[in-house]
Amino acid sequence: MAAAASSDTPAPTPPPPPEVPEARLSFGATLKTFPRSFWMGCVIEMWERLAYFGVRVVVPIYIMQADEPGGLHFTKDAKATIYAWWFLVGSLIPMISGGFADRYGYKKTIALSATLNVFAYVLMANLRSFGGFFAAVMLLALGTALFKPGLQGTLAQSMTKGNSSVGWGLFYWLVNVGGAIGPPFAGFMHGMGWKWVFYGSAAITCLNFLMLFTYPTVESGADKRDGIATVAWNTFRNIWDARLLAIIAIFSGFWMMLYQLWDFMPNFYADWVQSSGFVASSPWLPASWVQTTARGVQLKQENAINLNAALIVLLVIPMSFLVRKLRVLSAISIGISIAVAGTIVYGTSPSVYVVFAGIVLFSLGEMLTGPKKTEYFALIAPAGKKALYLGYVNIPVALGGALGAKIVGWFYGEKATLALRYLAEKTDYAQGKGTWDGDVDHLEAFLGLKRTEGVAKLAEVLHQDANGVTQLLWETYQPYKIWYFFAAVGFASLLGMLTFGRIAKRWKEMDV
Repeated sequence: MAAAASSDTPAPTPPPPPEVPEARLSFGATLKTFPRSFWMGCVIEMWERLAYFGVRVVVPIYIMQADEPGGLHFTKDAKATIYAWWFLVGSLIPMISGGFADRYGYKKTIALSATLNVFAYVLMANLRSFGGFFAAVMLLALGTALFKPGLQGTLAQSMTKGNSSVGWGLFYWLVNVGGAIGPPFAGFMHGMGWKWVFYGSAAITCLNFLMLFTYPTVESGADKRDGIATVAWNTFRNIWDARLLAIIAIFSGFWMMLYQLWDFMPNFYADWVQSSGFVASSPWLPASWVQTTARGVQLKQENAINLNAALIVLLVIPMSFLVRKLRVLSAISIGISIAVAGTIVYGTSPSVYVVFAGIVLFSLGEMLTGPKKTEYFALIAPAGKKALYLGYVNIPVALGGALGAKIVGWFYGEKATLALRYLAEKTDYAQGKGTWDGDVDHLEAFLGLKRTEGVAKLAEVLHQDANGVTQLLWETYQPYKIWYFFAAVGFASLLGMLTFGRIAKRWKEMDV
């Protein structure tokens, strides 16, 4: 009996074998671990980003700049509305489309995205009313929203934890190869007229149709039996994790600050930054990189800001390799702190040299945060939910970018409007016109002067040149102070990330 009882007793479970640390491969050996789907995905991303940034880096000038020939000359509030919805549509829809990309296939969503983007660029070239241009931008935002999770889901399925740091670094590098080529490409196309900037981006996007003919099918691991309603429900259900919501909130503040370099700095640069001395001392600059303005020959804003993409192209891969052993959350925290310092530097001086110094700092910070953000969401994503979680990556961009755009619309002291304000407040030009009610939206009607004529009229009234007027408005209204707010938001995000990084050590799946 004793023997029988003993035979019925389950044997004790042996302890699990000790985890063997993953071998650290050399950079060259790591490159060999990536499959064909990874490399093709990166090239598709490069073409899409080249087309996208070819438009994105110059469209703030096209939309809003008062002295831009052939521009739309919309107000800063109109631009803020366009950009806020651009962020919301382009970066919130991936939260939903990520789950659909997992369910219905990455290749199909990329093809649909490219089709929508081509139509959007053509419409942007031809629609000049606010409503028409807004609709065209929303179509582009929708196409981009469908593209992101399908492409990033492919990449996530093509990487392992051991090569993901280098993999996302390579991905980010190719994004910025496209981003670096975009500005000079846009400048060249702009020489033929604004329409050609958009037509050029449409043509570049069409290259991805050729790529898709040989693009391999990558399985997501998701349940293909789920219907549309189930996919949508799972998308919303999975996000209600307090830890996930916390990291989204922290990233939202940082991305609010981050996107101002690309979306707000173009207008700030065109209004205030003086680069004629740099141009005069740089005879090697291509003619398409400079433009003649009332303040002298200036380096175009898209080529000045392109220093950011150029630095990332040069340094992001070695940077990703150097920090591959660093905890992801620690690397992100370091990156945020450097980017905050860069924002304070480049936003508070009209000297192009100071702007360059700030962009260098900012870019070093971005190299740590950009790839690591995507890597973090990919690593914490459960099996079969890679594109879904990489859709969640875009929520901070949506919230931070949209709010940042509206803040610029509400509080930025645009030079053309400040010139009208100076005429109303501090000169005799408004004498006999009654009393201005203090609302900047009523300045044009009060003065009987168009916003596009404000700076020239102020120069005429004060008997000063354009540089003198610019310096006067800079000192009087201090438009640079808006950058202090964005830097403060970035600093708050840094504190949040440091706190989250400490607490995350309690959760194995979040502590990477």
